[in-house]
Amino acid sequence: MSKLTDVPKRILIGRALRSDRLGETLLPKRIALPVFASDPLSSVAYAPGEVLLVLSVAGVSAYNFSPWIAVAVVVLMFTVVASYRQNVHAYPSGGGDYEVATTNLGAKAGLTVASALLVDYVLTVAVSISSGIENLGSAIPFVVEHKTLCAIAVIVLLTLMNLRGVKESGKLFAIPTYVFVAGVFIMIIWGVIRSVVMGDTMKAPTADYTIHAEQGGLAGFALIFLLLRAFSSGCAALTGVEAISNGVPAFRKPKSKNAATTLALMGGLAVTMFCGIIALAMTTRVRMAENPATDLLNNGKPLGSGYTQNPVISQVAEAVFGKGSFLFVVLAAATALVLFLAANTAYNGFPLLGSILAQDRYLPRQLHTRGDRLAFSNGIVLLAGAAAVLVYLYGADSTRLIQLYIVGVFVSFTLSQTGMVRHWNRHLLTEKDPAKRHRMHRSRAINAFGAFFTGLVLVVVLLTKFTHGAWVALLGMVIFFATMTAIRRHYDRVADEIAAEDTPDEDVARPSRVHSLVLVSKVHKPTLRALNYAKLMRTDTLEAVSVDVDQADTKALREEWERRGIEVPLKVLASPYREITRPIIDYVKSLRRESPRDAVSVYIPEYVVGHWYEHLLHNQSALRLKGRLLFTPGVMVTSVPWQLDSSEAAKLRARKRAEWNAPGAVRRGPVAQPKKEKTATKK
Repeated sequence: MSKLTDVPKRILIGRALRSDRLGETLLPKRIALPVFASDPLSSVAYAPGEVLLVLSVAGVSAYNFSPWIAVAVVVLMFTVVASYRQNVHAYPSGGGDYEVATTNLGAKAGLTVASALLVDYVLTVAVSISSGIENLGSAIPFVVEHKTLCAIAVIVLLTLMNLRGVKESGKLFAIPTYVFVAGVFIMIIWGVIRSVVMGDTMKAPTADYTIHAEQGGLAGFALIFLLLRAFSSGCAALTGVEAISNGVPAFRKPKSKNAATTLALMGGLAVTMFCGIIALAMTTRVRMAENPATDLLNNGKPLGSGYTQNPVISQVAEAVFGKGSFLFVVLAAATALVLFLAANTAYNGFPLLGSILAQDRYLPRQLHTRGDRLAFSNGIVLLAGAAAVLVYLYGADSTRLIQLYIVGVFVSFTLSQTGMVRHWNRHLLTEKDPAKRHRMHRSRAINAFGAFFTGLVLVVVLLTKFTHGAWVALLGMVIFFATMTAIRRHYDRVADEIAAEDTPDEDVARPSRVHSLVLVSKVHKPTLRALNYAKLMRTDTLEAVSVDVDQADTKALREEWERRGIEVPLKVLASPYREITRPIIDYVKSLRRESPRDAVSVYIPEYVVGHWYEHLLHNQSALRLKGRLLFTPGVMVTSVPWQLDSSEAAKLRARKRAEWNAPGAVRRGPVAQPKKEKTATKK
């Protein structure tokens, strides 16, 4: 890499880390919580609002069902957290749902889970950042006017932060996440004190509005369907729970114990905040509508297109703290920031899962390698690109994007818990220790209930969200599944094709003879070097080959060849259409047809230049010829370089780069050389 590109790279992502420093990037629980749980923790900023938006279709009276929906979400959250605590102990290698499903249900089930998770991670980035842009846009008009551009800019910024490494990005994300959690808890506690102890009447800014019911008087199946749809929207609070089970290797030792503790802490915080915001929204009489311009009424009149509907958490904070107060501003800023940072859950989950899939040959092998900062850089960039495309296509509209959400995560939940049931069944067949069998029975019961409950929710989500956009997520899963299957089929085919046989076959057997060709255009130093080099190689037949493009040049070449008395025979190939590549290819193929067991070795003199524009003036015929010869079996191509004077400039540049230290590469001056131990002993 040139100095020109190395400087900005080191400034943006820092100096490269040695592989043996991977242990230094492992996370303590206090950093792992914001890194892996920022998505479910931040979802309380929009999940309560999604519940109220759906219920508003039936009018304000339907809001009375919101506490029951919150209870259902809480039960589901505790079930999933308890189930995943079994996962992290049983499968601590980092494969998470993919490893559980593959091991216990088969490769196709594992690939289905992987497809679902990859789609969900991309949607996590798109939804979180779009929601954060909308929250920020209520205070900054420029952001609203350029939503898509701002959202993509935030994606780029988060990508750079994650390229610096998991531990460094975790430190950056920890402060706003903890400020947000503390702000929500302060709001809940102060709201309870004002309402219960002080007896204050808190009113949201929309408390006096009424809602025009699009479907009034719902009852029976229609009401049940509406409640199920509201419940499925509230389940957005569970997205990202699986990221901890996928990220166990990033925890400090004991890894499984620390991951399980972080899961429990995340579940408790998320449930408390979700329920508290729903309760305060009911107390302060927050009003939300899917179409606020027409369905929110003030004194019987629609608010109109100029009205901006603020999120539930913003309205509750205004009612509890007062508009413009210090705590209100702090919580608003922390909410917008933590929604941006919620995408970090996907930035840690997607690259790690991609690395595991690449190791299993379902994704390109480049995703398995770590970058300069020991993060899976290729996976991070791929995730950012996919999320940016999605944000662009949907105009950074979180309401449209969230309809695609949570389908994938419940597919993985259900298959993972089903796989864990089979895991415990398999171990119970061989385990004899009563105490261990008791623990296994308890774990199996937890996973069985989790599989049943999450499977039921998956059916609900598919039924209620399919026509609202969930089909796009399913289509994405199918595309990922088909693509990964094709990649695995390709890798398997290549592996079978190049596998070494126990007995030599014709493809790997030693050639009978070697027929060497040296390509010649003129008699000059590069040609003479190529001829001398070819003579040193073990070859049965050696000849120089030239193409007759211009008769005068060919005649001059023959005369010079004879004058110098070069012992290598010169063969001139006719080219009536003035082509260079085709006659040589045809001649090589004719040699192969005459003697299929012979190998043909082609030596091509090439110039080594020092400037990029000189490449355009030299070696073009050689490049085309090498590209064609690659597809000719039994042919080996050797480049014989000749360094032009300009290549010295490139050599000097390379030497300077080797001696140059990027910013941050040396912090404490030169490293002291260790003292040599004294080997002599006193007599």
